Amino acid sequence: MTDQTWNPLLREQLTWHWTHQLRDRLDGLTDDEYFWEPVPGSWSVRPRGTGPAPVQAGSGAMTIDFAMPVPSPPPFTTIAWRLGHVIVGVLAVRNAAHFGRAPTDYQSFEYAPTAAAALDQLDAEYETWLAGVESLGESGLARPCGEAEGPYAESPLGALVLHIHRELIHHLAEVCLLRDLHLHTHGHTHGHTHGHTHGQTTRQIRQEAS
Repeated sequence: MTDQTWNPLLREQLTWHWTHQLRDRLDGLTDDEYFWEPVPGSWSVRPRGTGPAPVQAGSGAMTIDFAMPVPSPPPFTTIAWRLGHVIVGVLAVRNAAHFGRAPTDYQSFEYAPTAAAALDQLDAEYETWLAGVESLGESGLARPCGEAEGPYAESPLGALVLHIHRELIHHLAEVCLLRDLHLHTHGHTHGHTHGHTHGQTTRQIRQEAS
């Protein structure tokens, strides 16, 4: 066994999904999709001062709806909200805690006013996360997470990596499903292959057609 046995496997868990099942499906995300509220009372990312939730977090012109404690049942959340959660709560906060990114949190982050800007933020935090995980090598995966992870401070960083990858796969699959729902609800396309089946990407469909 080499010194890098588990680290590349953990990264491949995410990079394979990102490359073959996910990222193509986010291409061409429109602002209409980004802000679409399928049901009344959805939580979203909104211009400052317009949110209905008890908390509107964010440092810029846009804020994200929130409440503590979270209501039961939780409000439905838009693509904008789910991307904000992934970008900030899943990736950026951990990148800051473990991999040298500038400190940030839900209150201080500047949320994207457009779908394109949100995808740029997602791509940047994804790359920072992957580089950070790679920098751990093999021995770093066994290191305790530390106080940044609260009650999980003594858990190994390898466990955090698995958790973050589960979160990304889960929430970004929700975004893809909402794109499909928007397409079939509004009855038009957005200039790209949108409703892939069984994890097909635009690249795979083109290869099959050739």
